[in-house]
Amino acid sequence: MHEISDLVGRFGVAFAFVNVFLQQLGLPVPVLPTLLVAGALAAHGRLSGLAVLGATVAACAIANAGWYAAGRRYGDKVMRMLCRVSISPDSCVRQTEVQFERWGTGMLVFAKFIPLVATIAPPLAGALHVGWPTFLFLNTLGAGLFCAAGIGAGLLLHEQIGEILARLEDMGRLGALLLGVLVAGYVSFKYFQRRRLYKRLRMARITVDDLYRLMAGDSQPTIVDVRSPGARARDGRRIPGALLLDPGELDKHIDELSNDRDIVLYCTCPNEASAAHIAKLLMNRGFTRVRPLLGGLEAWIAAGFSVENLSEVDAGRSAASIPAQKETPILPTSDR
Repeated sequence: MHEISDLVGRFGVAFAFVNVFLQQLGLPVPVLPTLLVAGALAAHGRLSGLAVLGATVAACAIANAGWYAAGRRYGDKVMRMLCRVSISPDSCVRQTEVQFERWGTGMLVFAKFIPLVATIAPPLAGALHVGWPTFLFLNTLGAGLFCAAGIGAGLLLHEQIGEILARLEDMGRLGALLLGVLVAGYVSFKYFQRRRLYKRLRMARITVDDLYRLMAGDSQPTIVDVRSPGARARDGRRIPGALLLDPGELDKHIDELSNDRDIVLYCTCPNEASAAHIAKLLMNRGFTRVRPLLGGLEAWIAAGFSVENLSEVDAGRSAASIPAQKETPILPTSDR
């Protein structure tokens, strides 16, 4: 942190602005140490706390407005791109969706205090077509609270922070090396956690062509849409006849699934993570004919197969209120 102290002390407000701006763009750079050091320096009269607060809030607002505009124009594509580079790809969107469903647009006020949610909230708000005035007001309020909390903590703990900086400065290169090891250890842990997740979810997928042939044959598969309600609200299309199942309510509806037919699950997340996760849970409960759909709903649409639009009633219903597929399924059509 002594390097951060030197940089903040020498370049002050400009360094704080750039640091926060890059972090809000999604780069893995720490921002809390900068706010803490800025607060400590402000306590000693070496920096203006109000100037740092204004600069950091402006940095948040500019970066977040860019992500909001991208989400409003490109929707889920932006969030899937963020998830592909995230060190926690399995939950980066779903956690934010859950918070949005629970708190509505008010979630933007505290989003910055939750690492994964902070990255996804602006483009998700854009994809959900939250109004510009509402987004700018709530997001700026949240940014102000977050930055003020960091700077305020630095003001309150300026003596302790000064001692830590002094000790690190006394350690010289050893202190910098220790910080580097801690950061590298955290990144390595999350990387292997990501690899372990993909290994656990590795299983045979079914292609959209194979699913089409199953639906056209005598043995009708059970198709399950495991997207979250928020994802369905953003894209109201589904594979014809698919059951709607909230991944968080699997235990409530597991008895409605039959082991006598193929079960195909699809989602719109990177690497079919949600579908593969639910498939693993079903396999652990004795279901043997269960597979995720390779490429998910996007691959089905890209192949030219038909979809049906969810009505407002359908989008809000759970798998419990949707009848199972009978002898006369809705078959897709292909332009190929």
